[in-house]
Amino acid sequence: MFRFDRAEKVVDRFDSVGATATRVAAGEGPIHLTGLTIEPGGTIGSHPAPVSQLFLVITGEGWVAGPDGRRIPVAAGDGVRWEPGEEHASGSNAGLAALALEGPSVDLFLPDLP
Repeated sequence: MFRFDRAEKVVDRFDSVGATATRVAAGEGPIHLTGLTIEPGGTIGSHPAPVSQLFLVITGEGWVAGPDGRRIPVAAGDGVRWEPGEEHASGSNAGLAALALEGPSVDLFLPDLP
């Protein structure tokens, strides 16, 4: 048993405010899983994705934005994929926790739709 919300590192790059990260796991090669917490009113500022990223909201609600800066609401159970080099940002008025999975070979499994 372990906690992945330990807030080990303050996220302060890209003019971010009120965000913390905890590195959770890594596999062979450059694949990482990180726990992110964004406090109410916090943001992770706009920056390019270094590799493919999945942003999985596990609690709370907030927003994400792509290169156009348009904020799209997200809540627990929502996921967003960013491609390498894609500008993106995230934030929350109420607070949220997310898991970020990143690596050069992160593939998304889409459900079969009726």
